[in-house]
Amino acid sequence: MPRRLRSVFLPQPRRFPWHPRAGVRSLLLPSKDGAFQGGENMEQRLRSSGEISWHSVGSIRATVLIETLPAAFQMDEILYELRTHSAGLNCGRWDYIFSYVKTLRAHPDRLLPDRVAVGMTQHFMRSYSDLLVRTCHRRRAHAMGGMAAQIPIRNDPAANAAALEAVRLDKMREVRAGHDGTWAAHPGLIADIAEVFTAGLEGRDNLIEAVPREDAAGIGEEDLLQRPRGKRTMEGLRLNTRVGIQYLAAWLAGTGSVPLYNLMEDAATAEISRVQNWQWIRYKAILDGEEVTVAVTPELFARVVEEEMARIEREVGAEKFRGGAYREACAIFARQCTAAELDDFLTVDAYKKIVIHHPKAASLL
Repeated sequence: MPRRLRSVFLPQPRRFPWHPRAGVRSLLLPSKDGAFQGGENMEQRLRSSGEISWHSVGSIRATVLIETLPAAFQMDEILYELRTHSAGLNCGRWDYIFSYVKTLRAHPDRLLPDRVAVGMTQHFMRSYSDLLVRTCHRRRAHAMGGMAAQIPIRNDPAANAAALEAVRLDKMREVRAGHDGTWAAHPGLIADIAEVFTAGLEGRDNLIEAVPREDAAGIGEEDLLQRPRGKRTMEGLRLNTRVGIQYLAAWLAGTGSVPLYNLMEDAATAEISRVQNWQWIRYKAILDGEEVTVAVTPELFARVVEEEMARIEREVGAEKFRGGAYREACAIFARQCTAAELDDFLTVDAYKKIVIHHPKAASLL
């Protein structure tokens, strides 16, 4: 790996212009069928994208999102396969939470607490992040932090200040952990994030040599699989349901990233909401904070869905609700949350609503 790779502060959307500080262009290429693509295959895919015209060895590089639980056990192998084509690894933390539940779906002792409580301070999440930094730095590769999902709150200065402070604290944790750069969901966060990383880098291009994280050498299976701690509440069930339905309604209408409750949500959020609801229903999770014992059952979930649909209609307005895909989204989301077996992806079912299948016919030519 070159010694002077610079840290990059990467905003969405998926493609954006040359970064003046780093002099590199970002292009995300998802792996096909969820399988890891080796270095030679990755180069072919980058070339076929039309984004790359040069061909010297090492000029084409990719940052791999570590966003599944199995990938956390294969980070050395992923860097080895890419070798001269690797720019580093990136914590895809929201999809990682989704993958944690999906991978451990058969284990009732791995029930997640409320989604808002599953952050980077949870031991299994912190271990994954620390191990990523150590793995990258010992291979002289960049370790990129996770996505800051907050968005600026224009009409509430106090709430906006609180959101920015939460972002700063999160990014301060990342740079102290040794991450060389990070991501943000909204360009309005970049100035604050850059300030934090600039201070943490102390004039360096990266933290590869300064923060080797040898203290993370002992992180193993027990750390990466540790049971998350926290409360499971009725409000957590309601929030999952409300956010999942609203995101899916937007997705059916052609929007992939949706601002909801001052956060930029994407498919990962809907997937976490879905699999967590499924997990709680499947194992009849007991909700904390209720006066009597309340287990999450299909009947309770049906009542929550009905009440949250009424709340969504009040929040978005009757006209937008009638003109949107909320009822179709509700049907898909509720069906998947109560399915006997957990579907791999929410959107596989949802595609049936937006893809037109043309029957095969004889050619007229």
